[in-house]
Amino acid sequence: MVQTKIKNLIEKEIEAIRKIPIDGVIQHAVELIYDQVHQKGGKVVVSGMGKAGQIGVNIATTLSSTGTSAVFMHPSEAQHGDLGLLQKNDVLIMLSNSGKTREIIELEHLAKNLHSDIKIIGLTGDSEGDLAKFSDVLLHTGHPEEICPLGLTPTTSTTVMTVVGDILVVMMMERIGFTKQDYAKRHHSGYLGVKARK
Repeated sequence: MVQTKIKNLIEKEIEAIRKIPIDGVIQHAVELIYDQVHQKGGKVVVSGMGKAGQIGVNIATTLSSTGTSAVFMHPSEAQHGDLGLLQKNDVLIMLSNSGKTREIIELEHLAKNLHSDIKIIGLTGDSEGDLAKFSDVLLHTGHPEEICPLGLTPTTSTTVMTVVGDILVVMMMERIGFTKQDYAKRHHSGYLGVKARK
């Protein structure tokens, strides 16, 4: 009985991944990042609240380790000075499953007040939300239903955000021709560092 339940939960997560729109939009995000970061010397600044923010940290650190300069900026801390992290030619990747997260909406206004032409990539489950409306490129996750029995706890939504983030990372690696040698330069220690230098 328990095993069947676990299997069903896994299947629901898999089904949510299968429903991620494959519409070619992610290629626009790749080209935007390539142009701003690799051609103009900017960086990727990722931001999100709560669980979405934790996925954002993963996206930022994985981009950095694979040749695309990226940092995470907490949207609340941005209101207390961290906004100074933003520079000309940066790209903001903003995560909000609902597309309505207050701190993310406020961050858009603050960022554009500092750099009016800053480019924004939105990663959201709601293609009609506020985040969708002000994003230059919108990465839609397919509006997944959470497997949480309350329908509230970020579960499936964070899974699909992670998958979209992974796809973005891999496509960026291919776009810049990132090699095993490049990887080794960024991973001095640990198992991956040793493996990359073999």
